[in-house]
Amino acid sequence: MRSTRIAVSAAMLGALALPVLSATAASAAPVAASALASSCSSLPPLPYEVHTKAVTIRSKATTKSTALGVLYRGHKFTVHKKSGNWLYITDKTTGVKGWVSGTYVYRDVRMCLD
Repeated sequence: MRSTRIAVSAAMLGALALPVLSATAASAAPVAASALASSCSSLPPLPYEVHTKAVTIRSKATTKSTALGVLYRGHKFTVHKKSGNWLYITDKTTGVKGWVSGTYVYRDVRMCLD
């Protein structure tokens, strides 16, 4: 029983040490990372994207309003304004304008290391 605990403990320590070893290898090239990060802040913001199975485009910023269309996972669109947790958008594919719940859509974020 004791030898099993020792073997399991050694395996867990080995698993914990692996990310540390790979992190030191990744930090070996700071020049390439800093060259890439310097131009990062000058790039335009990333687009919004649907991060659920689907979200309904509505005529008003309420779930009781008329449905105008549907955006599916990974779909990109333009946001014009916000009202509470609702976003007024234009679907880039169909040109439909309307409101979507901000609960189901997110703006991807770019990490800059300036």
